[in-house]
Order: sequence, then structure tokens, then C-alpha cells
Amino acid sequence: MGLADLTIGEDSSLRAALSQLDRGGPAQLITVDAKGRYSGLIDGGTIEAAIAAGHNLDSPASVAVRPDGALAADADETSLRRQMSRGSGIVPLLDADQRPVDYASPARARRIPVAEPSLSGNELKYVTECIETRWISSQGPFVRRFEAEIGKRLGLPAEQVLAVSNGTVALHLALVALGIGPGDEVILPDLTFAATINTVIQAGATPVIVDVDRVSLNIDPAAVAAAITARTKAIMPVHLYGQPAEMDALLALAARHKLLVIEDAAEAMGSRYKDRPCGAIGDAGTFSFFSNKLITTGEGGAIAFRDARSAQRARMLRDHGMDPAKRYWHLEVGFNYRLTNMQAALGCAQIEQLDRFLERKIEIAGQYGETLGGIDGVALPANLPGLLNSYWAYSIVMDFAALGISRDEFAVRLDKAGIETRPLFYPLHEMPPYRPYAGNRAYPTTTALSRGGLSLPSAVTLSAAETRYIGGVIARQAQLRRLVQRVGLA
Repeated sequence: MGLADLTIGEDSSLRAALSQLDRGGPAQLITVDAKGRYSGLIDGGTIEAAIAAGHNLDSPASVAVRPDGALAADADETSLRRQMSRGSGIVPLLDADQRPVDYASPARARRIPVAEPSLSGNELKYVTECIETRWISSQGPFVRRFEAEIGKRLGLPAEQVLAVSNGTVALHLALVALGIGPGDEVILPDLTFAATINTVIQAGATPVIVDVDRVSLNIDPAAVAAAITARTKAIMPVHLYGQPAEMDALLALAARHKLLVIEDAAEAMGSRYKDRPCGAIGDAGTFSFFSNKLITTGEGGAIAFRDARSAQRARMLRDHGMDPAKRYWHLEVGFNYRLTNMQAALGCAQIEQLDRFLERKIEIAGQYGETLGGIDGVALPANLPGLLNSYWAYSIVMDFAALGISRDEFAVRLDKAGIETRPLFYPLHEMPPYRPYAGNRAYPTTTALSRGGLSLPSAVTLSAAETRYIGGVIARQAQLRRLVQRVGLA
């Protein structure tokens, strides 16, 4: 937004200030006197305080001005960073006559993305080695090394981990290798990315969609129990956005009914359920290494099998169904789901940094919690006892009805402030291809979560100043909307 969008005369009314603030953006205005000189900042909080002190909407904006953190237009980078690190949304920049000529904010430096990879390790070194040695296909040594490194993280032998071309084919190959196909039912959550259900359909099985838990956002074990039939072959929990699913309850159901458990851990590399790594708890676990994931190979994925025989079959199917002991002799109709050596080289460099990435994700979650934790109607990601949430996405759920605004309209306001967001996934049962698999079951929790959910920027490259800025904008916009509703300006 330009300087004019964020500037108002202090002789304007509080009503005019509220209307201007309510157009979206950082939810702060720069106020100037009759000569255009800076007098301070105004936001929903200062207006609310002024009204509480006895002023009304026709009072001048000057009664709600807070003299705050302006800097000279020629301020050095260190001063700007220091000021923004204090959580200031915008920093007015003034000329020698104290007139605003520009403003600074974290979003002025760059539009803050939801996700972006950090490639600051050995990525270039390892990829260069692939090129120099000419091992660029799926036959190179980095593939085996990457599988071994994933295995170490999961506590599994390298032979039971397969690197594949993406997270979707990882799910499909796991299903096929475990013998799931026509006539079988697979129970999965309503709140997930479409790849979860698509791969079940592609394997020839029938997906059964069930509701999720309001706190964890993951599949509800009680809903799973109610959906089990004689045809049920597997449960497919999704560790959504890095939050571990309730695996003990699901494993107990699986044992009671002799079912397989396939973990969709696409978003949960590094997450742990009671000291067990997600993706290594069920019969198989799958991962995605798309560019927005905690570690990335650009495109890529992996499968971890608890059973060595299933892993061996999957390895054969991954390579066109070819007999590993007899080249060009095919044992089954297979697939080309291999990962290239160059992609695996990226993965090896990324997994070396996994602990640092996890630490930064947890720091970001803590910083958001400081600014968003006390806001009415804002539910933060659950931090459940004994579980390690990797916070692949920092997803909040807001009561937008109380704000008199939709989730998508709120996202537009953040976009005007230079903040990219993503909606939570749409419920599977609402989308045309998947309606036949909803049965007569109800999905109140998924529906409510989806309508109110928003994923915030959470890349490990995010600075502390950017995190505070994002949290501050959300807090100010929420306070502003509640005030607008209360005074009847909406």
C-alpha cells in the first residue's frame, strides 16, 4: 500500500479513520497536522481507548493519536531493523520538516511468502558433484544415501525406505505394495489434501471419508471406529500441517479389526508421537519433499515400511515391476516412480539441516503465540502433551462470523499488508469427485475448521521482525473489526 493510503489528517473524524483503516492493510494510519507534519500513529486500539475515555466517532482523530517510532528518511539500516524488531507495524520516515515521505515495514522489503525453501547448506556442492560425475539419473549414489539418512531419522534400515518421485506416488505405491485394491475400503480424514483420497481411488480401493478432531485437526478415532465395516482394509491417518494424529487409538482399532495403518506424513517430517517419529509408526508412512516442505528435493517423496518384504515388493514396483535379479524381466505391472540422483543430492543436503529447520519452526510458532495467543476467537495450533508438532504450516482458526467478515476477505486484507496466506483445505466431502464417498456421515468439525482456517507464513527463512509484523497485523485487524461491528460502522 502507498503512503497516501496510510495517511490521515489529525483533524479528520474517528469515523473517517475507522473507515480508512477498515479497507485492509497493516491496520495502522500515519496522522499529520494541518501543515502535513507527522503527529503519530492511530489504529483500532487507540480509537477504542479514545471512545472508552468518552469521545465519540465525530471526535477528531487527534484524540486517538499515539506518538510513536518515526525515523528520519535517511535512517540507516541498523536503525530501521531495530525499530521494526520492536514489533512496530509501520515506521514512518520523515524529512527534515517532519513530514512523512515514506514508511518502512517488513513487508515493504519483500512480500512475505507462506513458504520458501532454505538452500544454504551443501545443496550446490552435492548437485555439482552429480553433474561432474554425470550421475544425474535415478541410479546415482545420492539416492541410496538419502534413503539411508531418512532411515536413520526413522529408526529403520535403509532397505525399508524408498525414495520416490513425489509424495503422491509414495502413497499410491504404499497402497499397492501392501495389497490394497478393488473391494477394499480405506478410512481417511475429511480435512486433507486431495492426494490422500486420489491415491486410494487410483489403487482401485474405496475411500471412506470421516470427520476430524477439533483440537488436533486430525482424523477422529471415534469416527473411524463407527465407519469400520467387513470391507475395511486400512486406516490412513494424516499428520496434518505437522501435528501428529492420535496413533495409539488408531493402532488399537487396527489391531482389533486386523487392519493396516498407512500414515500420510507428507507434512510431518520431524514430527514425533510420544517419542516415535511420525511415518514410522504404522505399516507404512509416506513423505513429501515438495519445495514448500520442511526439507525439499524440489519434487520428491519417500516411503518407510515396517515390513522388509513389503519394502522389497515396493522397490520392484517402483522400477516398472522389473525383477531386480534379471534386467528387463518384469514380474508385475509396475511404475516409474524413481527419484533422480540430483534430487536426492538436494535431499541429502537438506536432511543435514533438519534439526535446525525444526528448531526454527518451533521458534516461529512461539513468536506467533506471543502476539496471537490472547486474542478472542483465535485458536492456535495445538501443542499437545508428549507430541512434537513440526509446525510445517502454522494454521490458525478464527471466528470470522464475530468479525463480520469471511475468511477469504480477511486474507485479502492481509495481502494488502504484504502477507501471503493460504486457506485450510476444503472438506473432501464437499468437492464433486469425492461426494460419493461421504455416505450419510456428518462432517460438522471439518466444515467449521475449513471455513475459519488460515495458514500463515512459516518458512524457516522468516525473520523475527516479519513474524511479529504478521502477528501484529492480524491482532490489529481482529480488534478493528470487532470495534467496527460494535459501533455499527459495518
